[in-house]
Amino acid sequence: MAPPRPPAAPPTPPAAAGGPALSPEQLTDLESRCARLDQMDYFEVLGLERTAAPGDIKKAFYKESRVYHPDRFFHLESKVLKDQVNELYKRVTEAYYVLRDDTKRKKYLTDIASPDRAQKLRFTDASEAETKAAAKKEQEEQIGTHPKGRQFYAQAQKDLEAGNPSAAERNLKMALTYEPSNARYKEALADAQKQTADKSKGDSSFKIR
Repeated sequence: MAPPRPPAAPPTPPAAAGGPALSPEQLTDLESRCARLDQMDYFEVLGLERTAAPGDIKKAFYKESRVYHPDRFFHLESKVLKDQVNELYKRVTEAYYVLRDDTKRKKYLTDIASPDRAQKLRFTDASEAETKAAAKKEQEEQIGTHPKGRQFYAQAQKDLEAGNPSAAERNLKMALTYEPSNARYKEALADAQKQTADKSKGDSSFKIR
């Protein structure tokens, strides 16, 4: 899967025509990193700690782009060097695409800390699907799994905000017909029933006896 193209890196001066785009030290670094690329996670690719902030991730991407952007090597005849640059830049872009996204980064951190780390270093179509599924599950656990249940629960929240706990109680009971074991709905229902009872007591104190 080809990730969306990230923001363009700051422009860099082109290498002298026919001359090397990398210093001897950078060439050594490129060769070394490409040799280890399949064992490196995205944080290592960008030279970052796993606790790196979003701003640091962006800076690291720009730094790598200035050095290893393929446009700097178009004039070189060495196919090996061009392939290495392309592969490293592809992985740098991939790393940025994953780590800049809070949801993807959270799942990726879990993946590379697991016993299956070696199989989880690259973000694939399957990773994308798993991330979306995890985000959906997290949302559903917060507000329910059944569409009708979520609808009645959402309406009950509006009823409570409007000061109408009896209506909220009715809607929550309806929500529970779709999800009888939903703890959040049960908790909200108990709260609505308490508010209804308190309101009823308050109203009765004003009745003429």
